[in-house]
Amino acid sequence: MERKSIKDTLSEASSTVKSIVDKTKGVLLDKKDAIVDKLDQNGDGEFDITDIIILSFKSPGIRVNRDTFLRNELYKNHTQETIDEVIRSTPMKAGISSQEIDKIANEVINFERNCVTGISTALGIPGGWAMAATIPADIIQYYGYTLRAAQKLLYLYGFPEIVVPKNDLLLDTETINTIILCLGVMNGVAGANNAIKAMAKALAIGVEKKLLNTALTKGAFYPFVKAVMKWFGVRLTKATFAGFFKKAIPMVGGVVGGGLTFLTFKPCCMRLRDVLSDTMLSNPDHISSVEEDTTVGVIITGDESFHEIQEGVSGGAEKVEESTEDNCN
Repeated sequence: MERKSIKDTLSEASSTVKSIVDKTKGVLLDKKDAIVDKLDQNGDGEFDITDIIILSFKSPGIRVNRDTFLRNELYKNHTQETIDEVIRSTPMKAGISSQEIDKIANEVINFERNCVTGISTALGIPGGWAMAATIPADIIQYYGYTLRAAQKLLYLYGFPEIVVPKNDLLLDTETINTIILCLGVMNGVAGANNAIKAMAKALAIGVEKKLLNTALTKGAFYPFVKAVMKWFGVRLTKATFAGFFKKAIPMVGGVVGGGLTFLTFKPCCMRLRDVLSDTMLSNPDHISSVEEDTTVGVIITGDESFHEIQEGVSGGAEKVEESTEDNCN
C-alpha cells in the first residue's frame, strides 16, 4: 500500500479542520439569531443601544440613587449641613472642591472596573454550547456597570437624578436619550461632548424641564442622539458576534474577555469624567463654547434651523468608530 506524503496528510487534515469550522459556524449563526431576538426589548425587530439600556436597568444593582450615593461618599469629610446642601443643589454650589470630586470620581471608576472585569472573566469561561446563554449576560453586565459608573459621575459633577422606575420598566425617552449621550461621550462619538456640556448649561441656568425634555426627544439634542445610536448600531453588532465566536473556545474566552474589559472600561469612564468636570454645573470658571451657547439658545427659542452646527455629526460618528475601536469594549 502506497504511503501518503506528508504534504497529502497535511492537506487532508486542513480540509477536515475547515469542514468542522464551517459546520460549527453555521450552527453558531443560527444560535446568534436567537440571541438577538432575546435582546430586542422594545420589540422593534432590531438590537440597539436602547435595548441594552433597558436590559441593564432591569438588572439588580444598576440603578444608583443620587441622594444615597452622595451621602455615602461625603459623610466622612463633611458636615450634615454641607451634605444636605449638596443634595439640594450641586457639589460645586455646596463648596466641595473640584480636587475632592475628581478623587471620588477616580475611586468610582476603579471600583466599577474591578467589578465588571471579574464578572466578564467568569462569564467568558464556559465553552461550546454552554456559552450561548452567557453572551447576552456578558454584554448586559458590561454596559450595566458602565451605566452605574455614568450615573455616579453625573451626580458628582452636578447633574440631577436619572429617573428609573422601580417597577419593571418603562424608561421614558428623555431618560434613555440622556444616557445615550453619556455613552456617546464615553465612546468618543462626534458631537456628544458638546451636547452634554449644553445640557449642563441648560440645567445650570434653569431652563424649564419641559423645554429640556423636548430638546432631548425631537429638538436640539436629538441629532446627536441619532448619531450615537448609529455608532452603537454598528459597534454592538460587531461586539456581539465577535464575542459569540470568541467564547466558543473554553477558557480563552474568559481570559481574553476579562483582560479586554479591564483595559477598555477605564478609558471610557475617564472620557466622561473629563467632560463632566468642565461644565457650568461643575466648574465655576467654565467658559461656554459657541456650540453650547447655540444649542441652549435653540432649546429656549425652539428654533430648529440650527443644523449648521451639527454638520458632519453623522459622518463623524462613522469615522470615530475606527479611532475608538481598540479603546472601548
